[in-house]
Amino acid sequence: MIAHRRISQPRRGDIVVDANAKRFQKLRRERYLPHMANTYTQIYIHIVFAVEGRQSLIQPKHNDELQKYITGIVSAQKHKLNAINNMPDHLHLLIGLRPDASLSELVRDIKANSSRFINEKRWMMGRFAWQEGFGAFSYARSQLGTVIRYIDSQQQHHARKSFREEYTALLEKFGVEHDRRYIFKSVDE
Repeated sequence: MIAHRRISQPRRGDIVVDANAKRFQKLRRERYLPHMANTYTQIYIHIVFAVEGRQSLIQPKHNDELQKYITGIVSAQKHKLNAINNMPDHLHLLIGLRPDASLSELVRDIKANSSRFINEKRWMMGRFAWQEGFGAFSYARSQLGTVIRYIDSQQQHHARKSFREEYTALLEKFGVEHDRRYIFKSVDE
């Protein structure tokens, strides 16, 4: 006879083996994090990702509707959106990230849901998709004003600098090792 130990309060990272598999799945879906009194965080992340093939597919007339939709995705996951702006070929977000959230999962949800939204709206011929990968850069609270102004002024900024130049400069500024061959490839590369 095998004795089973009942785990009444699993901790994050625990593997829960239970006869009721639904309970395990529910814990995984909820990204279980026990209540921690006096836990305070300040995590600000600047996220950048591109349209598949770096094509200029997002028409300026759709910017407001797309940005409101993405704001809804971020807010529904209880993150704080501090700034959002897009160009025809890429998007910038500044988010106050919850400490129990996965950045990769958040970006995946934003990309998947906004792609579906754009395709359902039929804003273009063919299928819209975001390119794989993203850039994420952390900032201190004291830097938020500068980052917000930078994101808000994308249209003026890109009158002087291409997206590839901008993105490469961000990677270099933050000391992120990268291979230039894999920086958001364009259709003609």
